[in-house]
Amino acid sequence: MPIIYSAVSRGQTVLAKYADCVGNFTEVAEQIIDRMDENAPKLTYKHGNYLIHLIRDNQIIYMCITDDKFELNRAFAFLMEVKSRFTQMYGLTVATAIAYAMNTEFSTVLSSLMSSYSDDTHTDTIGQVKEQIDELRTIMVKNIEGVIGRGERIDRLETAADGLLGSSTSFRQSSRRLSRAMFWRSVRMYVLLAAIVLFMIYVIVSMACGGLLWQSCLASPSTGGT
Repeated sequence: MPIIYSAVSRGQTVLAKYADCVGNFTEVAEQIIDRMDENAPKLTYKHGNYLIHLIRDNQIIYMCITDDKFELNRAFAFLMEVKSRFTQMYGLTVATAIAYAMNTEFSTVLSSLMSSYSDDTHTDTIGQVKEQIDELRTIMVKNIEGVIGRGERIDRLETAADGLLGSSTSFRQSSRRLSRAMFWRSVRMYVLLAAIVLFMIYVIVSMACGGLLWQSCLASPSTGGT
Protein backbone atom coordinates (compact mmCIF):
# COMPACT_ATOMS: atom_id res chain seq x y z
CA MET A 1 0.00 0.00 0.00
CA PRO A 2 1.34 3.51 -0.76
CA ILE A 3 1.68 6.44 1.59
CA ILE A 4 -1.97 7.39 2.05
CA TYR A 5 -1.69 10.64 4.02
CA SER A 6 0.91 13.23 4.86
CA ALA A 7 0.85 16.55 6.66
CA VAL A 8 3.02 19.33 8.02
CA SER A 9 1.87 21.11 11.16
CA ARG A 10 3.06 23.57 13.76
CA GLY A 11 1.78 21.89 16.86
CA GLN A 12 -1.94 21.40 16.27
CA THR A 13 -2.00 23.96 13.45
CA VAL A 14 -1.98 22.07 10.15
CA LEU A 15 -0.06 24.08 7.56
CA ALA A 16 -0.38 21.67 4.62
CA LYS A 17 -1.72 18.18 4.02
CA TYR A 18 -2.61 15.71 1.31
CA ALA A 19 -4.65 12.49 1.44
CA ASP A 20 -4.59 9.82 -1.24
CA CYS A 21 -8.00 8.53 -0.14
CA VAL A 22 -10.95 9.54 2.02
CA GLY A 23 -10.59 9.09 5.77
CA ASN A 24 -10.55 10.78 9.16
CA PHE A 25 -6.78 11.21 9.02
CA THR A 26 -6.73 14.79 10.28
CA GLU A 27 -8.77 13.94 13.37
CA VAL A 28 -6.51 10.99 14.24
CA ALA A 29 -3.40 13.09 13.55
CA GLU A 30 -4.56 15.84 15.90
CA GLN A 31 -4.97 13.40 18.79
CA ILE A 32 -1.57 11.83 18.17
CA ILE A 33 0.24 15.17 17.85
CA ASP A 34 -1.37 16.35 21.07
CA ARG A 35 0.18 13.40 22.93
CA MET A 36 3.41 13.01 20.98
CA ASP A 37 6.51 12.35 23.06
CA GLU A 38 8.49 15.60 22.87
CA ASN A 39 11.71 13.80 23.80
CA ALA A 40 11.60 11.60 20.70
CA PRO A 41 12.26 13.52 17.46
CA LYS A 42 11.29 10.50 15.35
CA LEU A 43 8.42 8.19 16.20
CA THR A 44 6.19 5.58 14.64
CA TYR A 45 2.83 4.72 16.16
CA LYS A 46 0.89 1.61 15.27
CA HIS A 47 -2.90 1.70 15.01
CA GLY A 48 -4.50 -1.49 13.73
CA ASN A 49 -3.03 -2.17 10.30
CA TYR A 50 -1.65 1.35 9.94
CA LEU A 51 1.61 3.02 10.92
CA ILE A 52 1.78 6.74 11.69
CA HIS A 53 5.31 8.11 11.25
CA LEU A 54 6.37 11.47 12.66
CA ILE A 55 9.42 13.72 12.70
CA ARG A 56 9.52 16.70 15.06
CA ASP A 57 11.83 19.61 14.30
CA ASN A 58 11.34 22.21 17.03
CA GLN A 59 7.61 22.96 16.78
CA ILE A 60 7.17 21.68 13.22
CA ILE A 61 5.86 18.13 12.84
CA TYR A 62 6.09 16.13 9.63
CA MET A 63 3.72 13.16 9.48
CA CYS A 64 2.69 10.38 7.14
CA ILE A 65 0.41 7.34 7.39
CA THR A 66 1.13 3.99 5.73
CA ASP A 67 0.06 0.40 6.18
CA ASP A 68 2.03 -1.82 8.56
CA LYS A 69 3.93 -3.46 5.68
CA PHE A 70 5.50 -0.19 4.51
CA GLU A 71 9.23 0.03 5.20
CA LEU A 72 10.28 2.35 8.01
CA ASN A 73 13.33 3.61 6.13
CA ARG A 74 11.17 4.50 3.14
CA ALA A 75 8.64 6.34 5.31
CA PHE A 76 11.29 8.38 7.12
CA ALA A 77 13.21 9.06 3.93
CA PHE A 78 9.96 10.52 2.61
CA LEU A 79 9.52 12.66 5.73
CA MET A 80 13.11 13.88 5.56
CA GLU A 81 12.60 15.05 2.00
CA VAL A 82 9.30 16.69 2.93
CA LYS A 83 11.13 18.50 5.73
CA SER A 84 13.91 19.60 3.37
CA ARG A 85 11.49 20.89 0.74
CA PHE A 86 9.25 22.62 3.28
CA THR A 87 12.12 24.35 5.05
CA GLN A 88 13.64 25.45 1.75
CA MET A 89 10.35 26.88 0.50
CA TYR A 90 9.08 28.62 3.64
CA GLY A 91 11.94 29.10 6.10
CA LEU A 92 11.04 31.14 9.17
CA THR A 93 7.61 32.16 7.87
CA VAL A 94 6.15 28.96 9.34
CA ALA A 95 6.52 30.40 12.84
CA THR A 96 3.56 32.75 12.38
CA ALA A 97 1.67 31.09 9.52
CA ILE A 98 -2.05 30.51 9.97
CA ALA A 99 -3.72 27.14 9.46
CA TYR A 100 -3.41 25.79 5.90
CA ALA A 101 -1.40 28.83 4.83
CA MET A 102 0.88 26.63 2.69
CA ASN A 103 -1.70 24.05 1.66
CA THR A 104 -2.53 25.35 -1.82
CA GLU A 105 1.10 25.24 -2.91
CA PHE A 106 2.65 22.52 -0.77
CA SER A 107 -0.13 19.92 -1.04
CA THR A 108 0.96 19.37 -4.64
CA VAL A 109 4.52 18.77 -3.40
CA LEU A 110 3.21 16.25 -0.86
CA SER A 111 1.19 14.50 -3.56
CA SER A 112 4.19 14.23 -5.85
CA LEU A 113 6.52 12.95 -3.12
CA MET A 114 3.93 10.46 -1.87
CA SER A 115 3.61 9.02 -5.35
CA SER A 116 7.38 8.93 -5.79
CA TYR A 117 8.20 7.25 -2.48
CA SER A 118 5.35 4.78 -2.83
CA ASP A 119 6.98 3.57 -6.04
CA ASP A 120 9.39 0.67 -5.55
CA THR A 121 11.71 2.08 -8.22
CA HIS A 122 12.58 4.91 -5.82
CA THR A 123 14.94 2.73 -3.81
CA ASP A 124 18.14 4.48 -4.96
CA THR A 125 17.11 7.84 -3.56
CA ILE A 126 15.82 6.20 -0.42
CA GLY A 127 19.16 4.48 0.06
CA GLN A 128 20.98 7.78 -0.23
CA VAL A 129 18.76 9.42 2.34
CA LYS A 130 18.99 6.42 4.65
CA GLU A 131 22.74 6.93 4.90
CA GLN A 132 22.03 10.31 6.46
CA ILE A 133 19.54 8.96 9.01
CA ASP A 134 21.21 5.94 10.56
CA GLU A 135 19.43 6.81 13.78
CA LEU A 136 16.38 5.10 12.26
CA ARG A 137 17.53 2.07 14.23
CA THR A 138 16.53 3.90 17.40
CA ILE A 139 13.06 4.93 16.27
CA MET A 140 10.48 3.66 18.67
CA VAL A 141 7.40 1.93 17.31
CA LYS A 142 4.60 2.39 19.80
CA ASN A 143 1.09 1.09 19.83
CA ILE A 144 -1.33 3.96 19.48
CA GLU A 145 -3.04 2.94 22.73
CA GLY A 146 0.07 4.19 24.47
CA VAL A 147 -0.55 7.62 22.99
CA ILE A 148 -4.28 8.10 23.30
CA GLY A 149 -4.77 5.80 26.27
CA ARG A 150 -6.80 2.64 26.62
CA GLY A 151 -10.46 1.99 27.26
CA GLU A 152 -12.42 5.22 27.19
CA ARG A 153 -9.90 7.15 25.10
CA ILE A 154 -9.58 4.59 22.33
CA ASP A 155 -13.34 4.15 22.32
CA ARG A 156 -13.71 7.87 21.99
CA LEU A 157 -11.38 7.89 19.00
CA GLU A 158 -13.36 5.11 17.34
CA THR A 159 -16.63 6.85 18.17
CA ALA A 160 -15.29 10.02 16.63
CA ALA A 161 -14.39 8.10 13.49
CA ASP A 162 -17.82 6.46 13.39
CA GLY A 163 -19.42 9.83 13.94
CA LEU A 164 -17.40 11.34 11.13
CA LEU A 165 -18.47 8.54 8.80
CA GLY A 166 -22.08 8.95 9.88
CA SER A 167 -21.91 12.70 9.42
CA SER A 168 -20.39 12.23 5.99
CA THR A 169 -23.14 9.79 4.99
CA SER A 170 -25.82 12.09 6.38
CA PHE A 171 -24.30 15.03 4.55
CA ARG A 172 -24.31 13.13 1.24
CA GLN A 173 -27.92 12.09 1.77
CA SER A 174 -28.94 15.64 2.67
CA SER A 175 -27.07 16.94 -0.37
CA ARG A 176 -28.91 14.52 -2.65
CA ARG A 177 -32.27 15.51 -1.15
CA LEU A 178 -31.43 19.18 -1.51
CA SER A 179 -30.31 18.64 -5.12
CA ARG A 180 -33.57 16.88 -5.96
CA ALA A 181 -35.62 19.60 -4.27
CA MET A 182 -33.73 22.32 -6.13
CA PHE A 183 -34.18 20.43 -9.43
CA TRP A 184 -37.95 20.15 -9.07
CA ARG A 185 -38.20 23.74 -7.87
CA SER A 186 -36.36 24.80 -11.02
CA VAL A 187 -38.68 22.66 -13.16
CA ARG A 188 -41.76 24.25 -11.56
CA MET A 189 -40.29 27.71 -12.06
CA TYR A 190 -39.59 27.07 -15.75
CA VAL A 191 -43.09 25.63 -16.27
CA LEU A 192 -44.65 28.65 -14.56
CA LEU A 193 -42.50 31.03 -16.59
CA ALA A 194 -43.45 29.26 -19.83
CA ALA A 195 -47.15 29.45 -18.89
CA ILE A 196 -46.87 33.19 -18.20
CA VAL A 197 -45.11 33.80 -21.52
CA LEU A 198 -47.74 31.80 -23.43
CA PHE A 199 -50.54 33.66 -21.66
CA MET A 200 -48.99 37.03 -22.54
CA ILE A 201 -48.65 35.95 -26.17
CA TYR A 202 -52.30 34.87 -26.16
CA VAL A 203 -53.41 38.23 -24.72
CA ILE A 204 -51.38 40.20 -27.28
CA VAL A 205 -52.70 38.13 -30.20
CA SER A 206 -56.26 38.43 -28.86
CA MET A 207 -55.99 42.21 -28.74
CA ALA A 208 -54.67 42.26 -32.29
CA CYS A 209 -57.31 39.84 -33.59
CA GLY A 210 -60.39 41.54 -32.19
CA GLY A 211 -61.14 39.49 -29.12
CA LEU A 212 -60.53 36.37 -27.16
CA LEU A 213 -61.79 34.19 -30.03
CA TRP A 214 -59.52 35.93 -32.56
CA GLN A 215 -62.55 36.74 -34.75
CA SER A 216 -60.84 39.05 -37.18
CA CYS A 217 -57.88 36.75 -37.65
CA LEU A 218 -59.80 33.50 -38.03
CA ALA A 219 -62.72 34.79 -40.10
CA SER A 220 -62.75 33.63 -43.74
CA PRO A 221 -61.92 36.47 -46.13
CA SER A 222 -65.03 37.77 -47.93
CA THR A 223 -65.25 37.13 -51.63
CA GLY A 224 -66.45 39.90 -53.90
CA GLY A 225 -68.18 39.53 -57.32
CA THR A 226 -67.46 41.57 -60.43
